[in-house]
Amino acid sequence: MRAAFELFDHTADIGIRVRAASLPELVAPAAEGLYAVIGEMAVRGEPVRAVWQFTGEDAGVLLRDFLAALLATFDCDRRIVRETIVTDFTPGRLGVEANAYTLDDARSALHREVKAVTYHALAVTEVPGGYEATVIVDI
Repeated sequence: MRAAFELFDHTADIGIRVRAASLPELVAPAAEGLYAVIGEMAVRGEPVRAVWQFTGEDAGVLLRDFLAALLATFDCDRRIVRETIVTDFTPGRLGVEANAYTLDDARSALHREVKAVTYHALAVTEVPGGYEATVIVDI
């Protein structure tokens, strides 16, 4: 299974559905999906290395927490994360390293504001050929 994401409408929200062959492979397309909801973003300058560690009992909550951290990084620091490396993704732990680039406002087209990454309908499930994650973002 090739890692990928798709967006779908959900009431006043937007859903992101990600499919991949393994849990670690869900992370990068989930981040791409979050950024796709926000808009078409260009970056500039040299990246800053970012590292996240999350613990918890549920893979869906771990993925949601990572996406919420990306949203906070975007909102507070105007940085976009690329080149993610998942160092650990088990049902109890998620570790991610990535390059965080500065948003180039002049070359970016922001389509909507994402207010939050929600817990509504949050799921990571095993499916034939890999895993599927569903995340709803509040716009």
